[in-house]
Formats: sequence, C-alpha cells, structure tokens
Amino acid sequence: MSERELPRLLLAAPMSGSGKTTITAGLIAALVARGFPVAPFKCGPDYIDPSYHSLAAGRPCHNLDAWLVPPDQIPGILARRSQGADLAVIEGVMGLFDGYAGDDDSGSSAHIARLTNTPVIIVLDARAMARTAAALVVGLRDFDPHVRVAGVICNRVGGPGHAQLLTRAIEDSTGLPVLGCLSRDEAISVPERHLGLVPTAEPGRWQAWIGEVRARVEASVDLDRLLVIARSAPSLSVPAQLQTHTQPSALSPQPSIIAVARDEAFSFLYEENLDLLREAGAQICFFSPLHDQALPEGTGAIYLCGGFPELYAAQLSENRPMCESLRAAAIAGLPIYAECGGLMYLTEAVVDAEGRTYPLVGLLSGHSTMTDRFTLGYRTVQARADSWLWRTGETMRGHEFHYSIWEQRPPTIPWLYACLPDAMRPMARPEGAHADTILASYIHLHFRAYPDLATRFVAAAQHGRSSAALLRPNRRTT
Repeated sequence: MSERELPRLLLAAPMSGSGKTTITAGLIAALVARGFPVAPFKCGPDYIDPSYHSLAAGRPCHNLDAWLVPPDQIPGILARRSQGADLAVIEGVMGLFDGYAGDDDSGSSAHIARLTNTPVIIVLDARAMARTAAALVVGLRDFDPHVRVAGVICNRVGGPGHAQLLTRAIEDSTGLPVLGCLSRDEAISVPERHLGLVPTAEPGRWQAWIGEVRARVEASVDLDRLLVIARSAPSLSVPAQLQTHTQPSALSPQPSIIAVARDEAFSFLYEENLDLLREAGAQICFFSPLHDQALPEGTGAIYLCGGFPELYAAQLSENRPMCESLRAAAIAGLPIYAECGGLMYLTEAVVDAEGRTYPLVGLLSGHSTMTDRFTLGYRTVQARADSWLWRTGETMRGHEFHYSIWEQRPPTIPWLYACLPDAMRPMARPEGAHADTILASYIHLHFRAYPDLATRFVAAAQHGRSSAALLRPNRRTT
C-alpha cells in the first residue's frame, strides 16, 4: 500500500431530489474557475449525472460503485482517476445511507465515504422546514460513527431570514458549519424525464446552465471553508501499483477496432469500460447511429451502449443505411455487444409511449415497447453458455433501469443470462439474448469488476477484423 495526499469532498443528502447534482456541478465549476483542476466522481451506477460534472470539470467523471466493483478497488480508482487534479469532488447517490437493501448500505454514499475516508457535506433541501433541519443533520451525523459529516449546504432556501434561522439551528445544535444557503431558483432547475435528468449529450444550453449554477454557488457558498474541509481528508491508502488486471491481446499488425455508439440517443457508458478496452489493446472509434451512414472502417466488434433510443426512434428508423450496416456486420459474424438501449435498437421496432411504431435494425425479432413500469435495481447475472465474451457459469454484477419491455421475443432465441435471486426477487429469471455473435441484455455491466471481459472483447475484435472489409467505410470515423 502507498499513501497519497488528495483533498476531497463527498456531497450527499437525506434523499434524492435534494439538489446534489446542481450544487455539485456548480461547486466543480466554481473551483475550476479559481484555478483548481477538479476530478469529478459519482457514487452509484448513474450515467446521466456524470455528464454534468464532466462538463463542469472539463474532464471525464468516473463512477464509484462499491456494489458493482469490489470495494477494495474503490480507493485505487479514486486515486488513479484523480491524477493531475488538485482535489476530487464526489456526488453521492440517493440518500446518504441508501444502498443495496434496507439492511445493507453496500454501494451507498456512506459506503464510499468509509472506503475512502472522505468528509461528507450534506446538501439539505430546506424549503419546508426550520429547526427540524437540525434534527435531520444530527441523525445523519450520528447514524454511523465511521462516516464523517463535516458540513451542510442548505438548498432551496426561502430568503435571508430563512437562511439565518436554518444556520443558527444547525450550527447551535450540531456544531457543524453551514457553508452556504442557496435560494429557490427555477432558472437553475435541471430538466427531467422518465429516467432522470436530461443528459448533456443531447442539445441544450448546458454551458449557460453551468455558468448560472456556478454564479449561484460563488455567491452563496463559502468556498474557502469547503477547501479547508477537503484538505482535512487523511491521506488516501491505495495499492502501490494501480494495476488494471487486463492483459493486452496478442500483438497484431492491424488494430483491434471496437466501434462504440455515442450520440444523443446513446450515451450510457462507463468511461472505465472504455479505458479497460484501450488498455487491453483496443482502438475505440465512436460512431453515431443517428447521423452516420456506416460503421467505422476496419470495425472488428461493436458496442451498442444504453441511452434513449425511444426518444430518437424516428431518426434512427429513417437512417436505413446504418441499420443495413449493422445487419451486414452481423451477417459477416462481427461480435456485437448491446446493453439496454442497444438491445432496443437491435429489435425489429420500438413502440413509443404514444403507441407509434418505428422499424429499427431487426437483428432481434420482436418489439421494444415503452410502458409505465420502471424496472430498476442491482442484478447478479450468470452466463448461460460459452460465447466470445463469457464462459458458462461465470457471474457478474450489473445494474438495470428501463421502462421498456421486449415483446414477442421468440422462444427459440437462447437466453444470455440467468438473473440470480436476491432480496427483492426471490426467484431466478432468464435475461437477454445470445444470438450467434450478438450478446444483448437490459443489464449494464461495469468491466472493472471482471476485467477479463475487456481482454475477451479485444480478442473478439481482432478475430472480427478479417470480416471488416465487407463493411462500407464511415466518413465520420474518429
């Protein structure tokens, strides 16, 4: 083990919807404006909130999820992804102690704070309370003595009088500093929809929003006191060598090109997955199912990540050249890995919330139909058969969140996984599809938990490059 000095803060809250993302993004932007390079992080499996923090920091935001990834790796990820930064700012997930189950806070903000010895700043939505705010803070401070709550930021405050009342109640009752009070302001509210906030990959006035939030934080939060708390974090204990555990694939005169979907419709992807693929020898080439006519030249394997294909179904359907390019790739035997929105895109059609049907790629029979039922939660999955990515019986932890269902799925398509029983689902259930070289599922995976996946993905891409000549070149290859 080695010790590393890393000033850091974790912003948590009593519950979701308290304004953590807004204040975290504004804080990051304010610190960057002061000349402090900030490494942004997000607790949990979220893909959307990190897009705001990446925009504010000017560098990728990485996830810290101690349920998806072995907990002993979390300090190393934090240290490794903070290189070149003066401090790390971590946004929590849900309520401070909300994790895997009611009696298990694995994966929670508190779990991350314990693993990394990071001081916690409570973001408190105080719009409908006064002295009770102090009682909430006392409870959060004292619930777990191994979690250090170091200060409070009050959000959605009614005015100067309300701010003074809250500050006195909290500081007198807890001894913790109130580091700032932000007033209620619809101008900095973030647009939401069925899966949470709107990702910054989509069109929007995101830079202007970041500027407005930064201005509110600069005017209302004591940044100097926050920096003192961040610098009070003890040295971070990390492995002496932060190894990736991936093994580069056999050398080849040609690169192993993995085509990764990335545009407004497809943006749910862990940066850590891409880094592990690169470390295993992949050349990542992004492509847009919305705007490109074909896959990148030399593609050896395809990664269709999650996103919102249902919101862009008309455009995706109209781009028949890309649909045909993907069909040609499948016919040529290229490995295709699809998660959630990627699975939806590969079906015959998407049926949106208004009942409109849009034909899509058609490599998987059946329709992806939007419903009003939200499927959400951590999952442990087990491979049903050998494939280019899996060996029979291997298990992996993942995460699932979607409103769509795969209807008219043919019973002849082999299942990819068995979702193993857990506290919420006492029975195992089949999941996904293993159709020739297509592996598709609603489960999102974090490759750091099983780095062999990255090595196998690159090896499959090397094998698939021999078929790449059958594909038309994409003029927008990056």
